[in-house]
Amino acid sequence: MKFSFLILFAFSIQISAFSQSPSTREMDRINWMEFAEFIPEKINTVLLPTGTLEPHGVINNGADNTAPFAMAKGIAEDLNAMIAPTLNYGITGSMAAYPGAFQISEEAYAPFIKDILKGLAKNKFKNIIILNGHGGGQTAVLQKVAAEVANELGVRTLVINWWSYASDVTLEVFKEDGGHAGLNETAYIQAIDPTLVHKERYNPDQATAYPKPNTWSAVPFPSSIGLYQEGQGYPNFDEKQAKEYFEKVNAKVLKLIQETIRKWDLAGL
Repeated sequence: MKFSFLILFAFSIQISAFSQSPSTREMDRINWMEFAEFIPEKINTVLLPTGTLEPHGVINNGADNTAPFAMAKGIAEDLNAMIAPTLNYGITGSMAAYPGAFQISEEAYAPFIKDILKGLAKNKFKNIIILNGHGGGQTAVLQKVAAEVANELGVRTLVINWWSYASDVTLEVFKEDGGHAGLNETAYIQAIDPTLVHKERYNPDQATAYPKPNTWSAVPFPSSIGLYQEGQGYPNFDEKQAKEYFEKVNAKVLKLIQETIRKWDLAGL
């Protein structure tokens, strides 16, 4: 009898431990009943990956979506966060003319992303973290809209451009700067899914260094690879470097989010 009680007690502890985490962190894979059990009582943070479709040299056109989604999956457990479905279309800008690219106008994008953020707030998330995979004009729109939603609805928002924030990690791991579809972005995708990287197609003539301010501009941009420094960006890294980069970038982004939430809480916001 005592032995049976101990088994039941151990089993109840195990069930209780399992109930501390949802069966999935992805909002489009969880059912509504389980969602209600966890949000907001046990989980009040959500990660929203945003990107677009555009050329990326020798990696997939959807790299700006692949990267932030993988990042979200990599850090969600440590943050005790849910992951909202990725917004795969964005403000592509000067590369919209390339095959397979999509361009969403700012006039359409801004109210759409605002409604998404408002929907996340309606679903009782307190911390809304946007992991943005695409720069250009999209960054400014995300920052503006996120600030509006935070002020209007009393939630807390954070917008992160991972490649810019982790530029020091790029220098640390590769000893040079990256760029759009440069070695930094290529290595990050390599660590996620090597089948999306085709180094055999790389041609240095396909790369162009970004112009210095007030020197020149071209639409479409003349290359699918835009480098921060002339002569850099060739995908000459190995598997070990790619994995190291992926892990260090994720760790840096995770720490920023954790510190931001901690300070929000400390300030009583």
